[in-house]
Amino acid sequence: MPIHSIEDDSGMHCVDFIDDEHGAVCFKVFRKDPEDEGKWTLVADYSKTVFPDQAQALVAAAARIAWLQQVLAQRN
Repeated sequence: MPIHSIEDDSGMHCVDFIDDEHGAVCFKVFRKDPEDEGKWTLVADYSKTVFPDQAQALVAAAARIAWLQQVLAQRN
């Protein structure tokens, strides 16, 4: 299952978009905490909500994750 990740500018937050074998996409949100020695910690799991493609998953994730909205705005 291919995974596409987007990190915030600090490198402390990440959202992973996961494609399944049928082309559907879900996502999970992670953060890195110094006290966890830089390991990623799952903070929100949207894997039960499946989107038909990457574009729709990205729109849904941006609606739920404020820092992702900022990252996407900077890219445009």
